[in-house]
Amino acid sequence: MKKPLILAIETSCDDTSAALIDGNCDVFSNVISSQEEVHLKYGGVVPELASREHIRTLIPIVEMALEKAELGLKDIDAIAVSANPGLIGSLLVGVSFAKGLAFSLKKPLIAVNHIFGHVFANFLEHKDMKFPFLALIVSGGHTELVIFSSAVEYTVLGKTVDDAAGEAFDKIGKLLGLPYPGGPHIDALASGGNKLATAFPLPMLKHKNFDFSFSGLKTAGMLFLKEKGTLDEAQTHDFAASFQHAIVEVLFRKTIKALERYSLKALLLAGGVAANSELRSTFSEYCNKHNVKLHYPSEEYCTDNAAMIGAAAQFKYKKKKFATLELNASSVKGMKLL
Repeated sequence: MKKPLILAIETSCDDTSAALIDGNCDVFSNVISSQEEVHLKYGGVVPELASREHIRTLIPIVEMALEKAELGLKDIDAIAVSANPGLIGSLLVGVSFAKGLAFSLKKPLIAVNHIFGHVFANFLEHKDMKFPFLALIVSGGHTELVIFSSAVEYTVLGKTVDDAAGEAFDKIGKLLGLPYPGGPHIDALASGGNKLATAFPLPMLKHKNFDFSFSGLKTAGMLFLKEKGTLDEAQTHDFAASFQHAIVEVLFRKTIKALERYSLKALLLAGGVAANSELRSTFSEYCNKHNVKLHYPSEEYCTDNAAMIGAAAQFKYKKKKFATLELNASSVKGMKLL
């Protein structure tokens, strides 16, 4: 077994997860407890319920992760935890537990930015990746374009000025009566539709910067549904395909512009929306034609999970960037090395 062995904890939103991962980013276990059924009837995550579920399930999930890896607490070299951004109540559960465990075991504590976790999830399966690379981070709470020169040196080129892409997917999904989260269900519906059936707006493409905006596109989708009323099956598929295509097209064009402007030859997709089939196929086609290395995680590592937190923590462990027991959670959005 390659050292160090890190126990990673993820409780930033509505999934409780624990993982054991070593210095080669090999995953010994990655256990996730979903709260989907808890929040289903509300059409979105209820923060108070999420934090209560984390309190109830975190210890059993950690025990399951250790059992699955056939390891004990004595084998652990460090404790890692997502400390920001996210729902403050949910984050506090994970951070408090990690601090207590690190203190009791007298092991280093590593604080990980949740967004960095999504980026470094790629190292779990693509261990030969080299810096620099461009990362497109797309999830329910984040849409950002970031150049990574190294594991600790990065430049944020652009981010959403309002709604994230995943948030737009989920809100339109709710209007369609789809289960939460709506993104995967819209993706499934889109496979049977015509993506050119409706020309939705492509926000901020005329701007010279790399920022995103999906609030207007979301509103356009809402107005379309209000105007049309009840859609039949074919219309629903066409609407899903057209709405999804608009989001993907904006993400694609902005990202390609960044690749070309900065002469980068490696691209990472990260976050829950990185599992979207049209997003993957669109970038795959371009990267194959233009000799750009494209990486994205398996679907299990796209959504929130502790293995990605452990992957990001390994880079910090090697540089001995440890947190103190004064670590606190923060709900503030954005890229920030802790």
